[in-house]
Amino acid sequence: MDPKTATRQAWARGDYHRFAKATVWEVGPVIVEACGIAPGQRVLDVAAGSGNVAIRAAEAGASVIAADLTPESFEAGRREAQARGVELEWVEADAESLPFEDGAFDVVTSCFGAMFAPDHGRVAQELTRVCRPGGTVGLASFTPEGLLPAFFEVFTPYMPPSPPAALPPVLWGDESHVRDLFGDRVSSLLLERRVYVERVADPAAYCALCKETFGPIVTVYEGLEDAPDAVAALDRSFLDFATRSNTGRPGGPAEYPYEYLLAVARTAA
Repeated sequence: MDPKTATRQAWARGDYHRFAKATVWEVGPVIVEACGIAPGQRVLDVAAGSGNVAIRAAEAGASVIAADLTPESFEAGRREAQARGVELEWVEADAESLPFEDGAFDVVTSCFGAMFAPDHGRVAQELTRVCRPGGTVGLASFTPEGLLPAFFEVFTPYMPPSPPAALPPVLWGDESHVRDLFGDRVSSLLLERRVYVERVADPAAYCALCKETFGPIVTVYEGLEDAPDAVAALDRSFLDFATRSNTGRPGGPAEYPYEYLLAVARTAA
């Protein structure tokens, strides 16, 4: 199976919309505000999932396309958009090869999505290519120093190796890497580290949420169906991570603070 197909299938597993609503959903409005999205603008949300940013951009009055390699998330996004009283277009698309014309959008966004495409340089080129000169590109990406690397370290021994040329996703959360990626394609670049917090009842509930809803983790466990000892070992490692990473107060909900880099660029004229 080629890497693109494997990636699509992994993210299609579980229930991404439920996962997003329980974890990253609060970051969507942050990007909309940081990019100054307003009525009448043309907005593209890349690796949109079920519309975390895209739906909020539509609520702000923009004309929006939500694009993702995994269209299995679109139906939940359509239901969410309908419940919120907005309409937008949903398009299957690869962040490394966007099917849109040069300069087609006023604003291009991605919230913890495009960072997972393996060719960072190609993604940066595509994000700026489809954004009009003087337009805005806004991204939220997990940082190398935050909690995400430790989260994925739990599962790495049970996952297939990344393609040889693939760069770590969290490099999108490194300021110098982002500056190098955009280079002279942008005339300004604002970078700010922020934190959002994921809250669940307790560490066991955090593990259960991810195992039930987060596609890449669902895929890992499905691959171990005939290896009960490996499943048990992974369960122990995951619960250990969830327990030691919990910053919540004793007796209260478990809290997981995830640091991310908010990057807002103005494309060169």
